[in-house]
Amino acid sequence: MTATTTEPTTYTPAAESLTAVLAAGEQPARPSAWSASVTFGWRALLKIKHVPEQLFDVTAFPIMMTLMFTYLFGGALAGSVTEYLQFLLPGIMVTSVVMITMYTGVGLNTDIQKGVFDRFRTLPVWRPAALVGAIFGDMLRYFLAATVILVVGLVLGFRPGGGAGGVLLGIGLLIVFSFAFSWVWTMFGLLLRTEKSVMGVSMMVLFPLTFLSNVFVEPDTMPGWLRVFTEVNPITHLVAACRGLMQGTADAGEITWVLVSAAVLTAVFGTLTMRLYNRK
Repeated sequence: MTATTTEPTTYTPAAESLTAVLAAGEQPARPSAWSASVTFGWRALLKIKHVPEQLFDVTAFPIMMTLMFTYLFGGALAGSVTEYLQFLLPGIMVTSVVMITMYTGVGLNTDIQKGVFDRFRTLPVWRPAALVGAIFGDMLRYFLAATVILVVGLVLGFRPGGGAGGVLLGIGLLIVFSFAFSWVWTMFGLLLRTEKSVMGVSMMVLFPLTFLSNVFVEPDTMPGWLRVFTEVNPITHLVAACRGLMQGTADAGEITWVLVSAAVLTAVFGTLTMRLYNRK
């Protein structure tokens, strides 16, 4: 009995099939700057969905700040917790939200360490989209933190003289400034090598800015040398603008100062961030 061997057959595609597969069809349009930024913003929100513990700093932290400083200073400074709350709450809202902005730089630094941004830079999209999108995602965190503080304040007895419109305008102004301020931390996120370094530098900047301001007391009661720093502190102007809107005594000068400073922060630190990003 003679064994027969079967030769393996090799498939050779027809020329027509190859032409159909390799033919250059109509390529999808390049995404716009807005579309790319929104997509990266959605990525930031998905990260919160999968790791909801990230919301701790926009829920528990603002509640703790509001309760602690209201009852710590209310009786001593104003003689009444409720009366002091009318003055304090806009300032505590600004303090909490501005402090949260540092996590933009921390998150960016983490993505860089993992090599995620190296892949982003190879995509055919607007170069700043990944950075702008990350800040877009953080803007929801700012809004949540402000809302949590407002709800706690209303429960404790805060009554805004400017009504719902004044409160919404105050929160909107705060978010606009926080968006601009976040560019400072994106620069540090690219400049420093570890997320702990970013957080350490951020706290060194944020603590003097937020506590040496008009959040807790009016600058008139401070020593002259400290009042000079307080009066040029951007947080002081932001608190004054938000407080005026919420109390129904809006100051156009303070609001303009905040908007101009936000534009300057975005222009300066946004440009520095992109230079570092392109050279990273």
